[in-house]
Amino acid sequence: MSKNQSYADKYAEAAMEQMKRYGIPASVTLAQGMLESSNGESELSRLGNNHFGIKATTSWLKNGGEYLVYTDDKPNEKFCKYSSVADSYEHHSKFLANNQRYAKCFQLSPDDYKGWTKGIAKAGYASGMGYAAHLQDIIERNGLQKYDQQVMSEMKAQGKSFDLRSSSVTTRDSSNKFGSPLAAPSVRSESNPRQAASEERVQDKRPNGKYSFPLLRESYLFITSPFGMRQDPMDKSKQQMHKGIDIRCKHDAVLATENGGKVVAVNQNVNTAGGKSITMEYNREDGSKVQTTYMHLSEVNVKVGDAVSAGQKIGVTGNTGTRTTGEHLHFGVKTIAADGTSRDVDPSSYLAEIAQKGNIKQQALYNGNDLLAKYKTDVPSNTESMSPDAWMKKLLSSEDSGVGLPVGSDPILEMAMTAFSSLMILAVQIDNKEAEEQKATISQSVSERSVDLTSLVSGMKTCSLSIGDNGRAILTADNGNVKVSRELTSAELSRLSATLNDQGLSEETKRLRVAGMVNSIVISQQASQNFEQGMQEQQGRNESMHR
Repeated sequence: MSKNQSYADKYAEAAMEQMKRYGIPASVTLAQGMLESSNGESELSRLGNNHFGIKATTSWLKNGGEYLVYTDDKPNEKFCKYSSVADSYEHHSKFLANNQRYAKCFQLSPDDYKGWTKGIAKAGYASGMGYAAHLQDIIERNGLQKYDQQVMSEMKAQGKSFDLRSSSVTTRDSSNKFGSPLAAPSVRSESNPRQAASEERVQDKRPNGKYSFPLLRESYLFITSPFGMRQDPMDKSKQQMHKGIDIRCKHDAVLATENGGKVVAVNQNVNTAGGKSITMEYNREDGSKVQTTYMHLSEVNVKVGDAVSAGQKIGVTGNTGTRTTGEHLHFGVKTIAADGTSRDVDPSSYLAEIAQKGNIKQQALYNGNDLLAKYKTDVPSNTESMSPDAWMKKLLSSEDSGVGLPVGSDPILEMAMTAFSSLMILAVQIDNKEAEEQKATISQSVSERSVDLTSLVSGMKTCSLSIGDNGRAILTADNGNVKVSRELTSAELSRLSATLNDQGLSEETKRLRVAGMVNSIVISQQASQNFEQGMQEQQGRNESMHR
């Protein structure tokens, strides 16, 4: 199950209740909540239950409303803080209903999600371009319109209707004006068993609920390092035995994998090799046991002795510990025989076992190959390997990769992503690497969000294009005389995209044009530095003449 689907399961009842009261499509409310709160994982939503990015107005503050200080369009802006997510949903509805800018939306049918998304975007809810299209994509990709139809059917069965002649509905309670602190939430989780249960458990597609993967993913886990001998990430000159698998993640909930589990060890010391960690234990009928260990966590939500069930959140991924080079989940598995002897086993074999027992369809992909396949009895041993191009597209298109590349709302960011992916495939093709080497390079590039362009630009000691935390493309180059590190302009990205997407150009021609663009940027930077240096030297000579 994707994060979008998990969010919908959790808050669909709240969105439908708001639709019944205000006539706002539940699908639109859910899509905005997903987008504005990053599926409930944003700082505003975590610290202030603010799922819609609503800022604190003077009226809100005057009436005693709480707020958070957060940098958005401007530094240190004040955003509404709510006592519950339900309050945030209620205030979102009032924000739209009592703001004249959105009046035309309330003249639309409550199940016209396309009209609503266009109206909200046109009224200026968000500053980014393509906001309506992005919301519609979220709605259609996750089938959120079914909640609109459910409400429409219920209203019809109850003989109720929406009043489309004004900016209100017949069931609406408009006693609270926009900007006032809310007296009470309109929907409480305790009145909704499914919603309350989802607070404690992260659901996935388990038919019997007895098994779960350690991270919630829609189609696959992105494995960055498998079980076995590898180059020591802390000392490249050494080899080490890697007693687990590393899974790409970004502040994800970590989950217990079976029912009947018991927490047997917890480490809260970040200054140890594995940082914050948890070890779970599961008993087997033959008297043996299986232990699963989660390392490098940012949060631990259980204590030794706790009993847990499959899919229960036990912590949050992070980057703690003295032996880590970036955020990931190290997942290890150990078997303990009835006589007490133990051994580390490939976690892929364990995941394959519980996947078959629980009918879990997700894969564990390392360089495009499913690590679980060789341990599954129902998978042909000659399963065809994915091509490098297919692996790259799968990585960049799926939220499960943990890539975090922005899409959909900003044309500059989309150009940056297009350039990033096109340069990645060009670089591995120019290098003439074997398919498996290409996929390994692609995996590393996507994981690190950086493409090594040194092979494309002759005369450069180093050259790379990376995607920064703000989603912008950053060129870094060193020709031995000058070092450049700066964000590419929209004009440069446009020229780069035009070159890379020109089907009439050969790979070598593309390489030459990319090299020309990079060299031009470096030469321009060098000329600028030479000018500044000359000005400083001239200023120094002038000062010495007047002493």
